[in-house]
Parts: sequence; structure tokens; C-alpha cells
Amino acid sequence: MKNFCAPDQIIASEPSAELRAVLLRETGIRVTPENSEVARTAGTILIGVKPALVLPVIQKVSSELGNKLVISLAAGTRLTKMEASSDARFMRVMTNIPSALGAGASALARGSRTTEEDVQQVRAMFGAIGLIVSVDEDQIDAVTALAGSGPAFVYSVIEALAEGGKREGLPAETALALATHTVLGAARFAAKGDATPEELRRMVITPGGTTAAGLAVMEEHATTEGLSAAIEAAAARGREMAKL
Repeated sequence: MKNFCAPDQIIASEPSAELRAVLLRETGIRVTPENSEVARTAGTILIGVKPALVLPVIQKVSSELGNKLVISLAAGTRLTKMEASSDARFMRVMTNIPSALGAGASALARGSRTTEEDVQQVRAMFGAIGLIVSVDEDQIDAVTALAGSGPAFVYSVIEALAEGGKREGLPAETALALATHTVLGAARFAAKGDATPEELRRMVITPGGTTAAGLAVMEEHATTEGLSAAIEAAAARGREMAKL
């Protein structure tokens, strides 16, 4: 969040003394072992715990929250359940690992008490670390699958591309570097939005050429269908988690 606020404006709760020391040393933010101190001190609160712990954490500090803005970063736990646990103004944001590099993909869902000022604040906050879009809460599971789990699927693609390069005689380090930067460059072209993925793909294909041969094998192995199915499976798991 360095592009949004200064480190001395952030307070974080972490039960591990070792990790608190690391956070203090590497980020300069204020740290505490007590969730209640964060709830009492901070004006805007982010909850970054495992889904099963979201409601217990909220319930334990409910008296300290008042009607502050509280943003859950967890999958599964619905806004209605959070709002039943406290008078705070709740929102959900799903983001992903590339946010650590300022290249995140995040989506926000507002609760029944959310104000327009809250939405603008969250947009500014997460816009400082990448893309931020608004969705309805019933679309959050799809966001979790696509943006949250998606990097893992992309890493598998990079790994597979590099393995193909190795099989064709490239050194492992060279193959991985080429695969990684190929995906990075292709993503940058797609992010420009000047052309659809299909149009960009056609720019690379020469009839009867190497790309066409590779795409034909991808189709034979149902590679694209497998990636789409991975998103569907991850989204289904998110919906299951919400029922727990």
C-alpha cells in the first residue's frame, strides 16, 4: 500500500513475535499482537485471515469496530454473516499475489451499509496496487477462481512451456526465462485492450506454420478446455466454502 499511504499510517496485528519483527524491519509499519488494538486504532480495517476465522475475529472485536469500514479479504464468508456480527460497514475485496508487485487484479463487493465514499476509498486503495473492478457479491466466487487462483494456473502454463523448451534441447534456465517473459509480454499486449485475445492470436499464426501446428496439438489435448474447467472447479469450491 506504499502508493496509497505512508507506513506509519498502518497498524497490523500478527500473533507471531518473529513475524512482527520482520514486518517492522521490512515495512516500517506499526505492529501489535492484539486484534483489538487494530480495531480500536485504525479508521479502516482489513481482515486477512483464513475464511473459517473471519467471523470469530469480527465477533471478538465487535465492540471496538463501531461503524468503521471493514474489508474482508477472505473467500467464502458472506457479507450478510459479517453484518449480523457487527454494526461495521463491511465490504469484500478479492485480490491476488501479483498485487505485491503493483500488478494485482482485485474486485470489490459492497455490503448493505457501504457508502459511495467507502467505494471510492477502496478503489483508491487497491487501485494503487493494480486493477480494481466492482462486482456483485454473488460473483465473488468467480473472481476468487479467476484472479485469486488464476496465478497458480498461469504458473503451471509457464512451467509447461519451459518443459517443452527443455525437451527440445534448451537449458532449463534458458527455457524458464523465455517462457516467463513470453507470458509477461503476451499479457502486456492483451492488457492494452487494442485487440481481443483471438485477434492477437491470429497476428501470430501463419497458416501451416509452427504456431498453427502447436495450437492444433493444444486443441487435441483440450488445453484451453482444461484451463476453463480449472476456473469452474475453483469457483465451485468457493461456493462450497460459503456454505460451511
